[in-house]
Amino acid sequence: MTTIKTAISINEPLFLAVEKLAQELNISRSSLFVMAVERFLQQHQNQKLLAKLNEVYARPDKDEATRQVISQYHQKLVQGAWQDETR
Repeated sequence: MTTIKTAISINEPLFLAVEKLAQELNISRSSLFVMAVERFLQQHQNQKLLAKLNEVYARPDKDEATRQVISQYHQKLVQGAWQDETR
């Protein structure tokens, strides 16, 4: 995968906290930022998915059998996402 170098501006207390955590974890600051952004993006995707699911569940035109299938599928998605985070 191609990496792109970028510069960001952050306040000093945040920079110092990042520096300290990177040292504790024995990783580079860049790696820590990448991990943080990846996690943020995943959480954002999860929030979008949840909003869509809530929209579907709120529709009155779905019968109980359809809701049950959607619910089971949703549980599998959530369990898979949770298992991925614990690996």
